[in-house]
Parts: sequence; C-alpha cells; structure tokens
Amino acid sequence: MQLISISILVVVLFSCYCYALDAKNYAEALEKSIMFFEGQRSGKLPPNQRVTWRGDSGLKDGSPENVDLSGGYYDAGDNVKFGLPLAFTTTMLAWSVAEFGRNMKHQAAHARDAIRWSTDYLLKAATAKPDTLYVQVGDPNADHECWQRPEDLDSSRKVYKVSTQNPGSDVAGETAAALAAASVVFKRSDRPYSTKLLQTAMKVFDFADQHRGSYSDSLSSVVCPFYCSYSGYNDELLWAAAWLYRATKDDKYLNYIKTNGHTDGGDDDDFSFSWDDKRVGTKILLSKFYLQKKVQDLQSYKNHADNYFCSLLPGSPTFSTKYTPGGLLFKQGECNMQYVTSTAFLLVTYAKYLQSSGESVSCGSKGFAAKDLVALAKKQVDYILGDNPSKMSYMVGFGEKYPQKVHHRGSSIPSIRQQPSQIACKDGFQHLNSGSPNPNVLVGAIMGGPDQGDSFNDDRTNHEQSEPATYFNAPFVGAVAYFAGSPPTSTS
Repeated sequence: MQLISISILVVVLFSCYCYALDAKNYAEALEKSIMFFEGQRSGKLPPNQRVTWRGDSGLKDGSPENVDLSGGYYDAGDNVKFGLPLAFTTTMLAWSVAEFGRNMKHQAAHARDAIRWSTDYLLKAATAKPDTLYVQVGDPNADHECWQRPEDLDSSRKVYKVSTQNPGSDVAGETAAALAAASVVFKRSDRPYSTKLLQTAMKVFDFADQHRGSYSDSLSSVVCPFYCSYSGYNDELLWAAAWLYRATKDDKYLNYIKTNGHTDGGDDDDFSFSWDDKRVGTKILLSKFYLQKKVQDLQSYKNHADNYFCSLLPGSPTFSTKYTPGGLLFKQGECNMQYVTSTAFLLVTYAKYLQSSGESVSCGSKGFAAKDLVALAKKQVDYILGDNPSKMSYMVGFGEKYPQKVHHRGSSIPSIRQQPSQIACKDGFQHLNSGSPNPNVLVGAIMGGPDQGDSFNDDRTNHEQSEPATYFNAPFVGAVAYFAGSPPTSTS
C-alpha cells in the first residue's frame, strides 16, 4: 500500500472539502444513527417503531431448545443473531450513552430503547437455563444460501450455546460487559432493571472466568469464519472486569484487574479496537479510573492508552497509522468503517477523560492536548458524513448523496407491506443482483466504506464496501453525540 507522507497527511487530515457540518447536522446524524437499529430488530416490533417497512420476525427463535430467544438484532445484512458482535454492539451503545447521554437530548430515550432491545434479549440468553449462555440463533451457512426478508425466514433457526462443558469465555465475557455497561445507563432511569442487569452480568462473568475456553473452539463450524474470536478470550475477561468495576466500584473487580491484567492483554500495545479485540478499549476505560479516581496502580494503562493515540496522531514520533489521501483512517479493505467509528469514539472519550483531569497524551518528548484528539475525531466523523473527496455521505439517508444499493436483505427486497406474499429463500437473489436502488431506505446505516484511494463502488454485491453492521453504528452514536453538543460530564 502506498502511503502519503506525514507532512502531506497533516494538511489532508485538517483540510476542508467545502462540506460544512454544524451542530444541527450532527444532531440529525445522531438521530439517524440510532434509528438504524430499528431496521435491525428481530422479534415483535413495538407500536412506536419508526422504520415502518420492517415487520415482526423470528418470533419462534429458541423453540428448538424450548426457550424464548425472540428479540435482539440481526448483525448486518443477513438474518443471523451472532452473540459476540451483538453483545459488543450493546456495550458500545451503553458506553456512548454513559459518556455522552446528556448531549443526546431527546434522542437519549431512543438510545436507551436501542440498548434495552438488546439487553432484554441478552438477559433471556443468559438466564434461560443454568450454566448455559445462548450465543447464536440461525445457521449462518444456511442463511447465506438465501436472500430473504427477515419476515419470511424459512432457513434453519438452530440455536447455539456455550456451557461448562463447551465454554465460551470470549462471548460470555462480552455479554457480561454489555450487561454491566447497560446497568450504568439505566441506574437513574430504571433502577430495578439496572439491578437485574448488574446481577446477571456478575453471574455471567463468573461463568466466563471459571470455565475458560474460546467459543471458536466449541462452535467453530458456525461461528467461523464469520465471527471467530481471533484475539482469544483474555481481552474480554479483562474488559468485563473493567465494566463491572465501573458499575459496582467493588474492589473485587479492581483486584481481579490487578491480578490478571498482565496475562489478559494488559501489557500489550495493540492498535485496533473491534468486536473481536477489546484491549485498547479496556486500557482507555481503566485510564479513566487512574485519571479521575486516582487509582495509582492503574497508571500503566494510561501509558498504554497514550501509546495507542500516539500511533494515530500525525507528528507523533511513533505515528504509524495509515490514512487515505482524503484523510480517512484505513485498517483494511473489508468493512474498514468499523475501525473508523470505534477510533473516533475512543478519541473523543479519551479527550473527555484528559480534559477532566488536566492531563495530555505523552508521545516521548512530544505531548498532545485533548483538542488534538477531538480534531482528528472530527475529521473522521465529518468524512463519514460527506466531507470527503467524493462528497458522499457513507450514512444512508444523510445528506444529498449517499449509497443507494445497500448489501442488506430486508432493505433490498420489497417490504412485506408492499408485497405481503412469501418470498422464498432463493427468490430474493433477483433483488441482490438487480442494479436498481434499494426499495427500502435503511436510514442511518453506515457502510463498509471506501477503499484506500477514497473510491467507493455503490454495488449491492460488493459486501466489503456496501454492507452495514450494528457494530459500525454503535460507537458512532457516541462520537457524533459528542459533536452534537457541549462535552458533558459522565453519568457515573
């Protein structure tokens, strides 16, 4: 890959493509980024459903095991409920509201609804049977042989689980993190629900820690290559412990972090944050406790967090990040935008922590202020919303120019309201291969994004660039909320 020089990159990252964005634009983007989750809902839709082309689906999910697993989210353009990315999506939505909920104003209630739609499902998955966590609904191999609306599902809805005999510490750890993070959000608005979330999170964490193993080993044929846990499970255990400490302030979890941090990824410098790898996010969350609570034993996490941001910032002696000529962070050609949105969120969140403590990022002999992180985050957010060489918004339904051929089954097929009769498994492929725009606008969906040269092919069959996913949008909710209003204080 040919990289632009650092000197040119500094200019590009803070240049303008004459696409001015203001607080009103960010507020609109926030509203639409949350609305996207309504298009991904599984289960019985509520009366206040705003994405009206969707209908009820997956009402009998869990029936092969005689449990109720209706609800939750389809992860992307398919109709499978994958537990690991679903739980990560929930954690990131909750972190977004915990940090920037006051910026969301009247959208905060919709954001909490989006979290609760997932946590209601995760609670059922975690409590249906003792020593069991249900982690997936739907056979992805069968699902990918169909192009079908979720309302018409007739492929296998087989249910998959982890247990004491077939462990899954990665997916269980992330589920515990999601429930703990959500308990922080609901602590003020619905204390009984918050308590239920937290109590379940603690039990799921103990299950994950005491019965260690990767779900990629237990369920390899149905989670790989879709959502293999390539980073292992230690990062999820430490991530969950960090969230439980934030939710409980119980020294039990702080001691767990101190004891296990060196073996659970705490000593590693890693430069990406995703549904699979939680190491950077954990270090930033633990840095909060050091910066704001002055837990001195956690200073090393602040040092590691600084190393991550030093790798991102042009002008840093350890700068190593790749950007497109237009200034977009570029990790990989497939689904690159997931790294852009998660990085933007981490930038504004760490900036908030630094501002509250009067600290800065230390990159050897050079320091960077919180405002430098905010400026880089703003460039990434603005690029997504249309401030880029193509003048294209990569959020569907935002701006005058955005992708029309989204790789998404429900969006690409006439809705059940337009065409009530069943569309069989194979019959939907005519819509996948059609050159026509999607008949249903999946408002708020963020695409996989352009390539390393800022080029984007609006082609439904090009899933690398044209498929959205819940874990693209979840961190973007927090990042765009930051810019929608004045940086607030945390809810906890």
